[in-house]
Amino acid sequence: MEKFIDRFRLPNKVAMAPPEPDRRGFLRKAALGGLALGMKFDGKTEQELEYLTQKVGRASKPSDLKITDIRIAHLQGVPFTSPVIRIETNQGIVGWGEVRDGGSPKYALMLKSRLLGKNPCNVEQLFKLIKPFGNHGRAAGGVCGVEMALWDLAGKAYGVPVYQLLGGKYRDEIRLYADTPEMDDPASFGKKLKETRLDKGYTWLKMDFGIGLLADKPGMLVGANVWDVKRQYGNSENKKVGNYGLTKHPFTRIQVTDKGLQYIADYVEKIRSVVGYDIPVSADHFGHFDVNTAIRVGKAVEKYQLAWLEDLIPWFYHDQWRQITEAIDTPTLTGEDIFAKEEFIKLINAKAVDMIHPDLASSGGILETKKIGDYAEEHGVPMAMHFAGTPICMMANVHCAAATQNFIALEHHGVDVAGWEDLVTGIDKPFANGFVKVPDKPGLGVEFNEEFAKKFLKKGEQWFAPTTDWDKVDSWDRDWS
Repeated sequence: MEKFIDRFRLPNKVAMAPPEPDRRGFLRKAALGGLALGMKFDGKTEQELEYLTQKVGRASKPSDLKITDIRIAHLQGVPFTSPVIRIETNQGIVGWGEVRDGGSPKYALMLKSRLLGKNPCNVEQLFKLIKPFGNHGRAAGGVCGVEMALWDLAGKAYGVPVYQLLGGKYRDEIRLYADTPEMDDPASFGKKLKETRLDKGYTWLKMDFGIGLLADKPGMLVGANVWDVKRQYGNSENKKVGNYGLTKHPFTRIQVTDKGLQYIADYVEKIRSVVGYDIPVSADHFGHFDVNTAIRVGKAVEKYQLAWLEDLIPWFYHDQWRQITEAIDTPTLTGEDIFAKEEFIKLINAKAVDMIHPDLASSGGILETKKIGDYAEEHGVPMAMHFAGTPICMMANVHCAAATQNFIALEHHGVDVAGWEDLVTGIDKPFANGFVKVPDKPGLGVEFNEEFAKKFLKKGEQWFAPTTDWDKVDSWDRDWS
């Protein structure tokens, strides 16, 4: 018994603050008190110690951490739709993640049967297990959202912020670029950019000025009258020639006239006259047209020194991207819909664009995006990061950006969403005025504010409903023989 009690004694030579009266005696009595109940284990040391420490929190035992459940709360208006993931464990630690904006919660729920009972701290191993269920665009949302939550759990289990698990940080604050939806009137648009962006501390802006601005104006577009050019997404109206939003750019055969190009140039000039030239301004959402028109648009706005032209054509046309990049002086950028590092490597090796633009909620999650950034860095290519979700996903981006040297700026698409920052707790507010401080708390550094977030619950959805339908594996997943 004396040997067992010795395990609870403090070393004689450890320098400590002045103790309370007879601390060693207190520990001895505490041990003996526990032994009075623990003797029933007949000297089985491990069981005795387990009994004596049964009320001690198990968060300090990451090797025993197991996933017990995965649930979803599907939010809308944050700024778009975003399914928030909650991964629960046997130690009471919860990990938060998020399916990419516009993605289905089923992309995450289908992974539950592959993860139950697994240790979430083995993040890379589990990512390789679920990676085959991801694909480009929103189809990667489940894999990436789960990966975020795994890192949150690992950081909490070990008591360190995620960036530390990635190798440490290069910066203490993350620069944001503020996205601003398109407006027809450039004067009003410029005023909004100044008042709601620049005056709030943002040092990088992004705007849209695509051919949707020209759709109702005579003499500016060729071949556009058979398409629903005002809407370039999946909600486009089906015409006899097809769905504009679902037709790849080179196949619409829409062209911009000299008159249309001049209108675009004048639009950008008016924006620059309001915001000035001291800060970078990027551009996005041009519409669906071919390489030749992309080059003409690029040349028309060159003198306004834009930071980049984004997604002029689909990302997978590497040769066509290189044509554009070599033909214009404004930097080119793409990548928000690419899943995993393999396709980014092809894009970079082809020297197709000047910069890459992964969306962490599509590109593979935190670690995969860091790997993408590291590869780009080795080839002299900077990395901006696309983002349009809740603060949960933003914090995942923040930790990745902190740990990646060639990072330049992270998108913030929720600037105008009232209460956006209140969706999480644990970080000083406001936390998104031009820069975000990298949190030093364990995991992602924030907790989901469930009570507040319920106001954003998508109509017809349940709040973190049970997901037992997804508990059992029902297929053979190996993709090799």
